[in-house]
Parts: sequence; C-alpha cells; structure tokens
Amino acid sequence: LSQLIHIRFAELRHLREYSSHAARRATTTTTATLFTRTLLCTLALWLLLTLSSKLSPPLLPNPDSDHPHHDSMASSALRGLKTVVKGQKMMEGGGVPVYRTIGTSAMRNLDPFLMLDEFKSPSRDAEMGFPNHPHRGFETCTIMLRGSVEHGDHGGNSGVIGPGGVQWMTAGRGIVHSEFPKSKGDEMLHGFQLWINLPKKDKMCKPRYQDYQGDRIPIFQGDGYSVRVISGEHSGVSGPVTLRIPGFLFDVRLEGSGSKKFSHDFPADWNSFAYVYETEGEGALAGRDPVPRASHVLANDGTTLEASTEGTLKFLLFAGKPIDEPIVQYGPFVMNTDEEIQQAFMDYQSGRLQSSDVEMIT
Repeated sequence: LSQLIHIRFAELRHLREYSSHAARRATTTTTATLFTRTLLCTLALWLLLTLSSKLSPPLLPNPDSDHPHHDSMASSALRGLKTVVKGQKMMEGGGVPVYRTIGTSAMRNLDPFLMLDEFKSPSRDAEMGFPNHPHRGFETCTIMLRGSVEHGDHGGNSGVIGPGGVQWMTAGRGIVHSEFPKSKGDEMLHGFQLWINLPKKDKMCKPRYQDYQGDRIPIFQGDGYSVRVISGEHSGVSGPVTLRIPGFLFDVRLEGSGSKKFSHDFPADWNSFAYVYETEGEGALAGRDPVPRASHVLANDGTTLEASTEGTLKFLLFAGKPIDEPIVQYGPFVMNTDEEIQQAFMDYQSGRLQSSDVEMIT
C-alpha cells in the first residue's frame, strides 16, 4: 500500500511540473482540479485495500498437507512401555523354585492381574510340588510349555496338564487342591501360573475348571510369527478359555529367518503386560529392547501393541479390563474387605469352604 501511495504522489509531482510547463495554456484552476482528482484516487485505493483485507476469509490448512496434528495422532495409537519388572526367585509350595514378577514389592498387582510365576527346572527339582491348599475369590491359569503337571481337589476331581496345555480354575466361593509334576527326573518342567481377580459379584460363584490340552489351543500362523490363542481373539482365531471379564491371553512366538513383526489392537483402558520367556538377537517390544524373564508392563497410551525381531522373541501377552474394586489379599484368599478375609479363614477351618459342587469343562 505504501508503494502505491508513493507512486501516486510521484505522479502528482509530474502533474505539477506539467502544470507549470503548460501555465500559458492552462489556468491555476485546472492544475488544482488534477491534484484533487489524484488525491481522491489515492484515498479510494487505500480504502479498497483496507476493506478487502478485513473481509477476506482466513486461510484454512490443507487437509492433504503434513500437519503436525496428524503425526501426533498416528504416534499416540501405539502402546508404549510403562515399566519392566524382572523376575524375583523364590521358593513356593513344597520347595519349588519360581520367578515372580506381578505380585511382588516391585508391582503388587495390575488390576485385574494379581500374580505371575514362571517355573522352569528339571522335574526332580519340583517333585515336592504344591500340596493341598485353599483358594477363594479369584481364578488361576496354569500354562504348560514343557513337562506335565497333575492336579486334584477335595471333591475328587483330577487331571493332567501336558505340554502346551492350559488349565483355567475359577476358585469362586472356595476350593482346596494340589499340584505335582507328572514328569520325572531330568525332564524339563516349564510353565506359568497366573492369578486373576474376580469382581465382587462373582467372588462366591460356583468353582469351575477349564482344562485344555495343547492340541485344543488354536494357533494363528502369521508371516514369521504364530499366536497360540488361549483366550480372546486374534485375526479371526478365538481361544477356548472363557473369561468373566473382558480380556485375552496369547502365547506369541516370533521365530525363523528374516525380519518378523507382530501387532494386536485392544482398548487403551485395558491393563496389559507381556512376559518374555525367550529372546535372542535384536528385537523390540512396545518400542523397547525385550528383557528375558521379565514382565513388560504396557502403558495405557495407545491401542496397538507392536513387537518385532531379527532373531527370536517369545512372550505371553495378557490384557484385561480393570475391575476397579478394593483388593484385600491374604495368602490364598482375595476379597474386597478384611471381614470377608476373616470369614474365608473361618469357612476353611470349619469345612464350609470345601464344597463338593465343582463344574468341570474339558
């Protein structure tokens, strides 16, 4: 605008010189008239430019451009890593060595998950097993990779979980059972036991077993990876174990030559963790280096978990919707109040906890 005004006043100077040069052919009135007209044109141009700048719509961002907002939304979809809890060695039952992650001072629980133990030793080192002990108010899941475990309860129910097999036990109002290795000597015994909380409305439900051998666990075969779907669904494959809360359990294995990648989507508000039981070579789990014999607690900052490796990466993946209720735990009893824990002890001592009405699903 300033340049336009400058041009107009330059034209005005030329007009004045022209008026002086043509004074004998024009009157002073004519020169004044030209000056006035030029000034009016300049003011009109200034007014037009001012109004147009105020009335023009603001520039809108191009939806096809690389806008920072789109980038941040894309990155927020990936689930990150909150913390890594390494296994703490301890002796359980009759002297069985286990490595515990969830259920320690490092992480007391991860609602709805209460505890995770890995046991991996020659069968002879675990032959003392887990003699009769009670449970109330939660569920247990035993996952076998190698070796066999035999279980029995106060009601006379018994069975053997072989390699690749899974037992899901709902203790509910109460059960007393035992677990001992069926395999012997140097045969490797390798498996896991997970404890899962029950909501208040289900803590006194009917006890139930879900026993499935390895050939009953469906497998999704991807490009360079496989998923044993114990519960929940992955890529159209559904597991046989039914849960009382929304969630899933997978045994994920990335192995073989070349680069391999696994991903799975689930709600951001579900709590989840991955327990790495074997890793070799360069890899990533939720964007970080995988740590063997450790629970990788995932953040609630996205909906997609990714894992990749150039070598081997095997892990159990657990996820569940939080129950969001008070947790009062004393040994094998998990309830909502101290009074309910006291009642569980009294029921166990009196024999009322050991109901013979147990549902079996195989």
